Amino acid sequence: MQQIAIIPARYASVRLPGKPLIDICGKPMLLRVYEQASRASVDRVIIATDDQRIFDAMTKMGCEVCMTSETHRSGTDRLSEVVTKLQIADDTIIVNVQGDEPLIPPQAIDQVSELLMNHPKAVMSTLSTSILDKETLEDPNVVKVVSNQAGEAIYFSRAVVPFDRDKSHARDDAAVINNHYQRHIGIYAYRADFIKQYSHWDACEMEKTESLEQLRILWHGGIIQIDEAVVVPPEGVDTEADLAKIRALISDNNQ
Repeated sequence: MQQIAIIPARYASVRLPGKPLIDICGKPMLLRVYEQASRASVDRVIIATDDQRIFDAMTKMGCEVCMTSETHRSGTDRLSEVVTKLQIADDTIIVNVQGDEPLIPPQAIDQVSELLMNHPKAVMSTLSTSILDKETLEDPNVVKVVSNQAGEAIYFSRAVVPFDRDKSHARDDAAVINNHYQRHIGIYAYRADFIKQYSHWDACEMEKTESLEQLRILWHGGIIQIDEAVVVPPEGVDTEADLAKIRALISDNNQ
């Protein structure tokens, strides 16, 4: 069974225009993501973009790039076009790697891919990690996930879920928080045939309300298998402050 990592990349960004091509210690951010993905146990890494500047720059650097439409609503929809355009076999495992995570651990890509392979009833797999502090728990930019005893996602939310009626999480107690709350890590694996199916589903009200596209799968009854990350990826790059942190990390580690 083939495994392919696909990196959706758009040039436009409100807070960091041209984000994929921003220089990080001598390399464009997107090239660093591509290199990290290439270290995983995948057969192929593809950048999916709608921008000619990204296509030209990354092709010159030896990356495989697929040009896609500008009209896609989400990264998953962009993946669907790549799967169709490149005639990728239906049983291929596709790992959706975020284009703004230049330090994505190859182990995370392997883990999410293996998780899907080991759970044939699941249509998607993803990862999570424990939340250890109150500030992270209550941050609406941090997506929380609740799963059942079989490791299947029940719900994703920007709110604090499960809600603690007795407010025990109000104590700044890492042990209490750790026992109950998981932060979702935005890396996904799907089979190629499911991606094509997903792209024909309309967004559900839960998805629109939370602005979380994975809720569309739960709405339609799909199983999302989730596991705690063996290696937790550093946060992605959304702001100038994030960019400064990543540059410092890479510089300190001579990467």
